[in-house]
Amino acid sequence: MSKALALSHSSQRDTRTQLKWALAMGLSVALLLLQTLSAAARGAPESFADLAEKISPAVVNITTTTTVARSTTPRGVVPEGSPFEDFFREFQDRNNNGGGNGDRPRRSSALGSGFVISEDGFVVTNNHVIEGADEILIEFFEGQELPAKVIGTDPNTDIALLKVEAETPLSFVTFGDSDVARVGDWVMAMGNPLGQGFSVSAGIVSARNRALSGSYDDYIQTDAAINRGNSGGPLFNMDGQVVGVNTAILSPNGGSIGIGFSMASNVVIKVVDQLKEFGETRRGWLGVRIQDVTEDVAEAIGLEKVAGALVTDVPEGPSAEAGIQSGDVIMSFDGKEVVDTRSLVRTVGNTAVGKAVRVVVFRDGKTQTLKVTLGRREEAEGAVPAAQPAEPEAPAKTDILGMTVSEITDDLREQLDLAQGATGLVVQDVDDLSKAYEKGLRAGDVITEAGQQKLASVDDLSTQIDAAREAGRKSLLLLVRRSGDPRFVALSLEDSSMR
Repeated sequence: MSKALALSHSSQRDTRTQLKWALAMGLSVALLLLQTLSAAARGAPESFADLAEKISPAVVNITTTTTVARSTTPRGVVPEGSPFEDFFREFQDRNNNGGGNGDRPRRSSALGSGFVISEDGFVVTNNHVIEGADEILIEFFEGQELPAKVIGTDPNTDIALLKVEAETPLSFVTFGDSDVARVGDWVMAMGNPLGQGFSVSAGIVSARNRALSGSYDDYIQTDAAINRGNSGGPLFNMDGQVVGVNTAILSPNGGSIGIGFSMASNVVIKVVDQLKEFGETRRGWLGVRIQDVTEDVAEAIGLEKVAGALVTDVPEGPSAEAGIQSGDVIMSFDGKEVVDTRSLVRTVGNTAVGKAVRVVVFRDGKTQTLKVTLGRREEAEGAVPAAQPAEPEAPAKTDILGMTVSEITDDLREQLDLAQGATGLVVQDVDDLSKAYEKGLRAGDVITEAGQQKLASVDDLSTQIDAAREAGRKSLLLLVRRSGDPRFVALSLEDSSMR
């Protein structure tokens, strides 16, 4: 009995020992898993040294040389026409190569950064780094220097592709997927800030999808230090892949304050591929002028949600041939939902020239699908919208919707430089307290459509006001042209009384 009890106690001790061991092992595994997840969430190594050492050989300094004419005008010193202007010009001439040679051309140098994307010597940088350069010299991390030639440039995204000829294969880096970069991810910038040579800075992704000034902008904002000279350099993720090209900074003093912008790699990849293949970009062109859909515009046309791109004009081109009309709202392009005008411009630009795509538009309260064969934007930049032929009826003038409007006369057509067949109502005056004034309508504007119907008389406008009221609308959609540029305005019907 005592023996059995001893065995039982022994068995219990073994069981407890095994349980403690299992719990300890489980805790260790759990801690290890938590550490792994935590490291994955941070995305930052204990040191950036290994990553910097790995990718440095592919990052380059760029020096450009340009011949510029020396100005003889003392710009920035005295105002033009000042009595001191001649004095300062003489002073400048004396300091320009001993005087008397003030108009002599001189050589100007600039510094920037870039990175190698293939072992055979293709180099990516910013267009503004090499624009107008007579000579381009690439300096590698190890000290080697090679001249470069320009393969192609794209001012719209500020990207340039260069080529060097090396005797041996070059170290290079690859592009990553910028779309998976998240706010808070660690990133590392490399380049040649302020001409100080190779330099590394680290930070995080501060924001995504920033737009600065271009139609195709998609910038990653970062607090990694970016200064003058970093332009064209790479922004790396923690896998050593390029997710952006450092392009601009926001700064009151020209130095880094933690707000830098890098063009997203998924934009750069498409540009680089086209520059490599064609020496130029070839973007798709839909052939429409568009504006964003606002809440009042959506209400005025019966659109359930504020989305899509509102077509303001359709010049001669792919969309006109496919039947797209002014006043249509483009809801879908090539199977992709259109959120706003910016998303449509980027999607169309990234679509192959000559591709036939399906475009879903909202028109007259319902959707319909049209097939459009895209043209090439670069060939159509100067496309002029087609005039809308029609003859105006007898002149008339009245106060309506907070405006004084009149029908087009020959005198008004000449004053406003309107096409011979242009129709609509000319805004003669706008009440400062009216909704029309708040919406930006001013004297000289031409209202060509109301409720997506063309206007030839004041009676046409009154008819559309009545129709909108009968349909329960709170506002009426007007197509307004100013100096030929069209835009839609949803105007409240509160000021619709005749006065």
